[in-house]
Amino acid sequence: MEEARTTIVVATRNRRETLERTLPLHAGPVILVDNGSTDGTPDLVRGRFPHVRVVEAGRNLGAPARNVGVKLARTPYVAFADDDSWWAKGALDRAADVMDAHPRLAVLAGKVLVGPEERTDPVSTLMARSPLPGSAGPGVLGFLACGAVVRRTAFLEAGGFDDVIFFFGEEERLAVDLAARGWELAYVEEVVAHHHPSPARDPRARLALAARNAVLTAVLRRPWPVVTRTVLRTARSGSPGRQGLRDAVPRLPRALARRRTLPRAVENARELLERTS
Repeated sequence: MEEARTTIVVATRNRRETLERTLPLHAGPVILVDNGSTDGTPDLVRGRFPHVRVVEAGRNLGAPARNVGVKLARTPYVAFADDDSWWAKGALDRAADVMDAHPRLAVLAGKVLVGPEERTDPVSTLMARSPLPGSAGPGVLGFLACGAVVRRTAFLEAGGFDDVIFFFGEEERLAVDLAARGWELAYVEEVVAHHHPSPARDPRARLALAARNAVLTAVLRRPWPVVTRTVLRTARSGSPGRQGLRDAVPRLPRALARRRTLPRAVENARELLERTS
């Protein structure tokens, strides 16, 4: 039997019914990190899916829960999946082949198809049009975690996801940090992930969360003029944006303590993407 090259890491919280549908669709080693579920998720998974390694964080770690899974993985590559997503058949073998062939590729961003109608996620469409060069596909400085395969060593070297952003839009800070360290990130369209998000989500809360994290990401890595523009744009974007600004304030001390501006080449690339998106 061929040795596995890719481990799937799933972070979850109180989504046991969704996991019952998606876990059978994963191929290869799976590590599930439970973010303090109260609905019996860990026991269900251990009973129904004994091949899945369950790690109980004991509390909600947000996106950094994935870091726990990456550290435990023993394969060179890690594919992320949400509790409501899975990889297409053969996708991870193809991803591993691409990463084997491109040793400086830290993140392979695959094409994400949404819902039973398989609509291409708008972020995938933007990545496909990226003007940045890349050896494996269009270069990118962001990705959708549920459609990403990472090189384990590069991910850990860059510190993984951080608890300042916590959740939602957490990919950008990691992406630019990898680029700052000389790693490549590329969109590879033939590697496909499926995402069937639950419709029961509060759109205003998600807009506020996106606004909060856009501001915090800018504070963490972007020049002060960009931070100022981001704050002003967010303040003018309506009540969810203003709520996001208020929510960002308690996290600002930690963001400022970890602030580190990007190399000029990476900042230029980030600005190019913003102008062309």
